[in-house]
Amino acid sequence: MTKFKKIIKNLRIILLIAFVVLAIIMIYPNPYNSGVAIRSVEKGSVSSEVGIVPPDPETRPMSRERIISINAIEVNNLENYHNIVDNLSVNETVKIKTNKGEYDFRTKQLGENSSSGDLLGLGVYDAPKSNLIKGLDLEGGTRVLLKPEKKLDKKEENLVIDVLKNRLNIFGLSDIIVRTAKDLEGNQFILVEIAGANEKEVKDLIAKQGKFEAKIGKYTVFTGGGDITSVCRNDAKCSRITGCREDEEGWFCRFAFSTYLSPEAAERQASITRDLPVIEGNNSRKYLSEKLRLYLDDKLVDELNIGEGLKGRVETRISISGSGRGATKEEALKDAEESMKSLQMALVTGALPVKLEIVKSDSLSPLMGEKFTKNALKVGFFAMLTVVIIIFLRYKKIKVALPITLSMLSEIIIILGFAALIKWNLDLMAIAGIVIAVGTGVDDLIVLTDGVLCEEDHYLSWKEKRKSAFFIIMAAYFTTVVAMLPLLIAGAGLLKGFAFTTIIGVTVGVFIVRPAYAITLKLLLGED
Repeated sequence: MTKFKKIIKNLRIILLIAFVVLAIIMIYPNPYNSGVAIRSVEKGSVSSEVGIVPPDPETRPMSRERIISINAIEVNNLENYHNIVDNLSVNETVKIKTNKGEYDFRTKQLGENSSSGDLLGLGVYDAPKSNLIKGLDLEGGTRVLLKPEKKLDKKEENLVIDVLKNRLNIFGLSDIIVRTAKDLEGNQFILVEIAGANEKEVKDLIAKQGKFEAKIGKYTVFTGGGDITSVCRNDAKCSRITGCREDEEGWFCRFAFSTYLSPEAAERQASITRDLPVIEGNNSRKYLSEKLRLYLDDKLVDELNIGEGLKGRVETRISISGSGRGATKEEALKDAEESMKSLQMALVTGALPVKLEIVKSDSLSPLMGEKFTKNALKVGFFAMLTVVIIIFLRYKKIKVALPITLSMLSEIIIILGFAALIKWNLDLMAIAGIVIAVGTGVDDLIVLTDGVLCEEDHYLSWKEKRKSAFFIIMAAYFTTVVAMLPLLIAGAGLLKGFAFTTIIGVTVGVFIVRPAYAITLKLLLGED
């Protein structure tokens, strides 16, 4: 009992316990957390209209809004949620209860280009059980590596990141990471990671430069971005497929949606049309002599007649239309929906300052991620169990095996707590880094234990033995850190998680866990 009191009163042990407690607070584990957490909210959906908002990227997982019940039916998990929502119909009264409030509304039909899979316009996932943020390898989603066609300065880099984030946000996608990266040769890349997103959908949104121009003759009337104040989306009243028909080339579907111009763009349109002559069309209607031509990435996508009533008139609301084609009606409808989404995206976000080439793209399903998580936990458990058994057989002393085991657990908890604190994504690379850090830690503990228990060095004091062991530990620490530094940028930053987690892990071990273990070993073995 006296030894135990000495251990828990030691400053190094107190420091270790404090770090472990703080780490557990940051992780905030709660295996009983139920319901589904809101990942995204479709703009223009009924959920958006009643005040449900998508989570802020800075919000920790356990603080996100969770749906607890729908129409008094308890929501326990993602499968349960979809079973309830799939049975809802248009114009049905719905009452959603969340951990942050209650919402009452009537469902409505979303627009044809909605990216949501249900009438509520919500993207959800199983309620998190902790504040740990799982990467795409474990959560499921899409990762795309982009390379700009020319070298970007800092201002251009920030503009590219802002435009890409805006594009992804306006289509209801959240849990987004968009950052710059470099390889060892200094090449620039943009890395985009989105949890729970479809690979094709993401590639369609970010691969295009998205330069939109509307021209009358040789004059540009308005462009995407600054000249646009609002674009109608996800509302069948002002954004829809207007009709489909079959012709000699297959099926043909038209779409139209309302767009609102800035006052400056509206004045520009009035000025350009003021002196245009009026002509009579084939249907006896009168139009201006020039058409409004719509270009996306320098490609003509549609030509619109301008009614004589718009001559010299300042009009902020206009209708943008286009079409899609396909061998079947379904293919034409899908093409029209994708074309409408591209036009809306370009109008809202504006163009990228440079074209981006897709170098690499990966997509992982949530089911595969779940399997990875379960397998990682199993492998980790059996690896730790094996290490504990080997250590016990090696030293045959519970006074040695137990502190080493507790040191391993403490190291893992502190690393995970730090990851939760800085909102670091835990993917397979990061988990590999944790394994390396803990493995290195066990090696250090064995070096320290052998150094202290070595009978051949009986003429050395405990302090001298510890000093000798820590010299080896520190040499290994600096070697590991130096080896990891190039990996922070290698592979366009794709190995950053591995390198960063390894550095944090070995640092925590050397400066917090090892000193605590050393003093524990000294007190338990009765060394003075």
